[in-house]
Amino acid sequence: MAVSVIVGAQWGDEGKGKIVDLLSEKMDVVARYQGGPNAGHTVVVDEKEIILHQIPSGILWPHTMCIIGNGVVIDPEVFLHEMAFVQNRGIAIDNRLLISDRAHLILPYHRSLDRVREKSQGLKKIGTTGRGIGPSYVDKIARVGVRVCDLLDARALAARIGDTLGEHNRVLESIYHVEPLNADDMVQQCLHFAEKIGDCITDTSVYLDRAIRAGKEILLEGAQGTMLDIDYGTYPFVTSSNPSSGGACVGLGLSPKKIDHVIGVVKAYTTRVGMGPFPTEFDEKFSEHIRQLGGEFGATTGRPRRCGWFDTIVVENAVRINGLTSLVITKLDVLDSLAEIKICVGYDYNGKIYEHYPADLSTQEKVLPILESHPGWLSSTKQAKTWDELPGNAQKYLLRISELTGVKISIISVGPDRNQTIVLPS
Repeated sequence: MAVSVIVGAQWGDEGKGKIVDLLSEKMDVVARYQGGPNAGHTVVVDEKEIILHQIPSGILWPHTMCIIGNGVVIDPEVFLHEMAFVQNRGIAIDNRLLISDRAHLILPYHRSLDRVREKSQGLKKIGTTGRGIGPSYVDKIARVGVRVCDLLDARALAARIGDTLGEHNRVLESIYHVEPLNADDMVQQCLHFAEKIGDCITDTSVYLDRAIRAGKEILLEGAQGTMLDIDYGTYPFVTSSNPSSGGACVGLGLSPKKIDHVIGVVKAYTTRVGMGPFPTEFDEKFSEHIRQLGGEFGATTGRPRRCGWFDTIVVENAVRINGLTSLVITKLDVLDSLAEIKICVGYDYNGKIYEHYPADLSTQEKVLPILESHPGWLSSTKQAKTWDELPGNAQKYLLRISELTGVKISIISVGPDRNQTIVLPS
């Protein structure tokens, strides 16, 4: 029996979806612990691409139970669409999906607030997806949110939505000059959602505790990455929750003592979407080159990702905060054609050397990366099935990453498909 957490160790988009899918083959339970439909996990099976936003990637294995924890914010409209998408591909959901009764809902007023607030910021915008995730978490902290358990009491649901919408409508009308939203429409939408998922609603913390006691193999998955963590990321250019491993405990009602392994997923280089500091970012010409090689466009929004060299300072931050016990390296194949590859081993700011990621935004934006150069391998890694089949310079590059981060590498991905994966002996 083991409970493992899988986290993104950069700014998200590291390829966690493929790795969760890969590991789920041997898992009894896969549980999502934070985030909302602003995240997209892409899985390629038999050359067919499947993008999931809220349902855990483990749903693709028929024996795996999938859980959506209390730390997740759920958009009913998106969720029903995703359920239909999965079922239309012949994937059974019945008796395989559980939703926490304590999870919060994203409602139309959250999306409206997200978009008008972002638009009003002009050049100071954060770069949100406009899907209402932040405002939903704001309501949660303000203690006015609508939870999944509220769906089970129509009268209480109507009262809660009415009270919360009244305040939000005043903001939308008086500050942003947007037409008010109708509470009755939202209540009906929620009741329709309740009809569809009613059998899935339960106390998932209790379910997980029983599964652990029964000796089940369990994988806990987050969305986004550590550098987007609300506390330890590049604030304010972050998400609204804790993608780091600590978020798994509060997002699923699970004791930290129950976690056995923490797996960090990183790309062989670095990307981020949206605004915010990015010390190792390429110039636009080279960034576009890598973007095309790696298909670096957001799974949820289609936005082009910014690209840069592998950043040891970023990953050190993730190793320390998450307690990583192993690393998964993805998209190694994207670097196959490069004659020279660089690794950032520190930051320089006016002669001061940083070995850890600084907290203040001004410093983050001004540091210069200290880059270590490595020869490329100039040959394809896409067909490699074992470590020995990797080119020598690719092996040296990976060993250097492991040395600098102090964490062993357990899996190497050399392409998007399930079978383009090297699993190293433990």
